[in-house]
Amino acid sequence: MIHSLKMTVLADNKAAEPLLSQWGLCVLIEAEGKRLLLDTGGGDAFAQNAKLLGIDLGSIDLGVLSHAHYDHGDGLEVFFSENASAPFLLSDKCRENCFGLKEGVMKYIGLRQGLMEANSQRLKYVSGVYKVSDGAWIVPHRNADYSGIALRNDLYIKAGDDYLPEDFSHEQSLVFETEKGLVVFSSCSHTGFANVLLDVNEALGRGDVFAFVGGLHLYKLTDDELFSLSREIEKTGVRHIFTGHCTGDYAFELLKDRLGDRIQQFYSGFEYSFL
Repeated sequence: MIHSLKMTVLADNKAAEPLLSQWGLCVLIEAEGKRLLLDTGGGDAFAQNAKLLGIDLGSIDLGVLSHAHYDHGDGLEVFFSENASAPFLLSDKCRENCFGLKEGVMKYIGLRQGLMEANSQRLKYVSGVYKVSDGAWIVPHRNADYSGIALRNDLYIKAGDDYLPEDFSHEQSLVFETEKGLVVFSSCSHTGFANVLLDVNEALGRGDVFAFVGGLHLYKLTDDELFSLSREIEKTGVRHIFTGHCTGDYAFELLKDRLGDRIQQFYSGFEYSFL
């Protein structure tokens, strides 16, 4: 059980002055006296923002990579230059093989090619439900057919000479068990809000989510789909949703209109203490 939990967003698409914005996400999580870094954004903005906020990246105890996209992991080498010892945990399904279809052209959107091999001594591969510490877990996606979601969002993985619909097997959430309920960090939620909650419920045997943190990847959804999502959220017991990055401004405003204070926009510099 976690008794103290705080987050500080170090990189996001939006920023409070004088901090930098950058497409991607990086969150500092302080839990039980330990410092964890979730993702590193798409470059060095997180490191510059950390300096502006007086945060010493050398004090980070552990890193967790949510998935193998550039906008979450291209700051890894910057982190390793600032921190001499903390390992970074990533799924053993991570490969440098992620692509997106952009205006009819396949574009590489994965980790910087060669990064995994060059930094192999600092990377620790995990599989299945992984216990980070007492009350802290890494939860992967369930085995399911997500091809429809992948095709809708133009996301692919390369296998040999073929491009296959993304299976999201390299994605994972970071979950903390607290006295108020679970706090779930799901950086992009590519498979959908409801599916992430099912992942956690199946993995940990409980679904009492107090707070959900991360991008919701909603910018391609129609109004009807967004209204349906808001109804789904209203039916859950999730009391707080903190979102940004890939949610999309229009989608956020629609959800905010429906959910009120239950949902909040985060940005570089945003802080919140859960306990």
